Amino acid sequence: MIGAIAGDVIGSMYEAVNNKSLFFPLFSPYSRFTDDTVLTVAIAQAILKERPYLDCIREFGRKYPNAGFGGHFYDWLFAANPLPYNSWGNGSAMRVSPVGFAFDDMDKVLEEAKKSAEVSHNHPEGIKGAQAVACAIFLARKGAGKEVIRGEIAARFGYNMDRTVDEIRPHYAFDVSCQGSVPEAIIAFLDSENFEDAIRQAISLGGDSDTIGCMAGAVAQAYYKGVPEEIAGEVRSRLPEEFLNIIDEFNKVYGLS
Repeated sequence: MIGAIAGDVIGSMYEAVNNKSLFFPLFSPYSRFTDDTVLTVAIAQAILKERPYLDCIREFGRKYPNAGFGGHFYDWLFAANPLPYNSWGNGSAMRVSPVGFAFDDMDKVLEEAKKSAEVSHNHPEGIKGAQAVACAIFLARKGAGKEVIRGEIAARFGYNMDRTVDEIRPHYAFDVSCQGSVPEAIIAFLDSENFEDAIRQAISLGGDSDTIGCMAGAVAQAYYKGVPEEIAGEVRSRLPEEFLNIIDEFNKVYGLS
């Protein structure tokens, strides 16, 4: 989960001013967690405490209302009777990483990813995006090779995975849809040599940098078996204590580094 949060924090300062290079500072005084981190922690808490995803998402979202939520999601957070609003946005996919780490059966991973998405993002593309990220994490942590992951994501979800970051980057623009950002984030991981490189590949695409970094970072953590200490330390220094407590408990329960 810290891999997803690292991608969010590192990408946070490149969302408004896109970067199209692999060479950029990972952190600055302005690096911060965004809604991606808030909701990732919420999903982790729901799993740890066996609480409904909707309840934890609303609880954490309301506690951090200025984290950068989209307008429709913000309205959903504070609605008296929150109903899913047929969203295909990547908000479902950026928060799903704890599902990919917590469950040990592919069918269960896909089921829980769907449940975590559909409380707000019940459009088929919103559900599919969450399932694809969770699936990639599950396969990566179980030792699948990159070409196996590429093939599974293409076959299960119909995404075009026969592209490279270098091919995507020149024409890629800001896109908050699952269908326009989830495959790109997974390709960034597939093109990487290590965890840091996965984050650099993802953010170099431009677009919705924090969310693409979040999704790529989650899969990279699973595949590369952790996050470098210097990156994890910088990220942790920017998180509130309650987030750190949940992350540490989740790591302990599910044997993550």
